[in-house]
Amino acid sequence: MPKYIKIFLTLTLVASLGLASVPGCLRAEAPAGAKAAPVIKVTVEDSLEVTRVKISGSSNLVYNLKKSSDWLIVTFRALAGLKLEKSPFTSQVVKSVDLAKSPEAYLLIIKAVSPDFSFSHSARKSPFELTIDLKLKNMVAAKEAKPSETPAKTSPLASGQGNPPPAVNQSVDRAAQGLTSSQSEKKAFKTIVIDPGHGGIETGARGNYGTLEKDITLEVAKKLKERIEGDLKYRVVITREADVVVGLERRAAVANNNKADLFISIHANGSKRAKARGSETYFLSLNATDEESRRLAYFENNSGELENRLGEQDFDDLKLILWDMAQSAYLKQSSQLADLVQNQLNQLLNTQNRGIKQAPFKVLTGVACPAILVEIAFITNPEEEKKLQSEEFQTQVAEAIYQGLGEYFQLYEKP
Repeated sequence: MPKYIKIFLTLTLVASLGLASVPGCLRAEAPAGAKAAPVIKVTVEDSLEVTRVKISGSSNLVYNLKKSSDWLIVTFRALAGLKLEKSPFTSQVVKSVDLAKSPEAYLLIIKAVSPDFSFSHSARKSPFELTIDLKLKNMVAAKEAKPSETPAKTSPLASGQGNPPPAVNQSVDRAAQGLTSSQSEKKAFKTIVIDPGHGGIETGARGNYGTLEKDITLEVAKKLKERIEGDLKYRVVITREADVVVGLERRAAVANNNKADLFISIHANGSKRAKARGSETYFLSLNATDEESRRLAYFENNSGELENRLGEQDFDDLKLILWDMAQSAYLKQSSQLADLVQNQLNQLLNTQNRGIKQAPFKVLTGVACPAILVEIAFITNPEEEKKLQSEEFQTQVAEAIYQGLGEYFQLYEKP
């Protein structure tokens, strides 16, 4: 009997402890005083003169505004969380409004139909409301030039197609770029931008025999340009044709200003390991494939910024986020182009295949088309350095990239 009594008392105690724990579990799931993430509400409305974006919130927010190309970025700092509520809109100036998260802030990204816009803003507290007025500069110029005409005739956006600038400005742009009408027709078909890495005082990697990356990349780029123009008959633009410094952002701008269909950046690899060898092809990603890819991207991103070096943990998050949002449509094409070019490098160069990889290369950010970066060989490997010095090997590299391009165009060529 004592044994049964002992078992009964034990079970009773366990049951009572279990019941006592239930309220505690409920409190853990719904802690008292929990705060919901703040919400910002966005509306977009067009008027005759401006497009007005209103941003309102239930609490006061610390913000800052920055214009970058056709984006206006509103940065909200020191927030544990933030949610976006936006009303549906159709605007002649604003294409989209999105919210992105960077390591230290939330970014409200307002994308305009053209980089040629100006803005003004005002704010009030309690309740918080930020008002931003955006205006297209070319619309203002058109109205001033032809005050007698109605907005429907002077505005490039009056038809609702959202296609600035007007035809007269397009003619000026073509003249500024040195395009004839026949070249313009060719450009409408295909434009390829080739980017020889480094240049000028920014020499890039250096080989044991004194070979400089900037010299090799320029020679390969020129050979590739000649090969494409000689057979494919596409328009080819090269970001530098001499030993000069070209900023990383400028290289992307050359591609966008020329409405490039493809962007190819050419480099020669470097490593502290003398035995490192082979070729590899990259396309852009916020995250590197591996530690070696991350270090390579860091070197390439900083080697040209002699006056304003970027910290390793302070890489240009804003531009990477903008690229990720605006150019994710090109991810598949960039990946396929990288794969096709890498396969040709493997076949024609007879070097070790290091595969295709992803890394946050700054030179690829902001390029509004499929874009890759080719590391053709290791200039720090004595054997591969000698190959890179050879004009025959440089021609083979150009041919490999050309063949990869040909296969790519077969996939995407319209009938």
